[in-house]
Amino acid sequence: MKMPPFVFLAALAACSPAQETAGPVEADPPEEAVTLGLNHIGFAVSRLDESVAFFVETLGWETAGGEPDYPAVFVTNGEMFVTLWQVTDPANAVAFDRKNNVGLHHMAITVRDLDALNTLHETFVAHEDVTVEFAPEYMGDGPTTHMMIREPSGLRLEFVVPASRITVSQ
Repeated sequence: MKMPPFVFLAALAACSPAQETAGPVEADPPEEAVTLGLNHIGFAVSRLDESVAFFVETLGWETAGGEPDYPAVFVTNGEMFVTLWQVTDPANAVAFDRKNNVGLHHMAITVRDLDALNTLHETFVAHEDVTVEFAPEYMGDGPTTHMMIREPSGLRLEFVVPASRITVSQ
């Protein structure tokens, strides 16, 4: 079941760690919400070609255009749309510090199942430009399972298999 972001966020806010293992709680959408969901996310990157290759070659996404003069490349997996912009001076770009800077802490991407998450983990470990912050593990008490990496430009990406996508045989 595909859950609108506002339902997930409302459920996440309402869940204690013990409730997290049971999955999100259905919530009514806000009556006055005028926004419909995330259209795209844009990242400034220090290594545009390597970041594009990560999304396209490693994750299996597709390019969906770009702006060579900016320079920027648009990538998508058919559900999500990401814009990758090359910073002007990569050698002097300041890396994001998740504990001290205001900005995007990480982007979380839903993964099909545990087998796919484990395959991604193996791929990331073997990838010379990817840093694995932590291997697949339970989120809280589980069974939701996740891992965190940094792609070639240092963007923090979390890969999550929600409890609803984990079967007993896994």
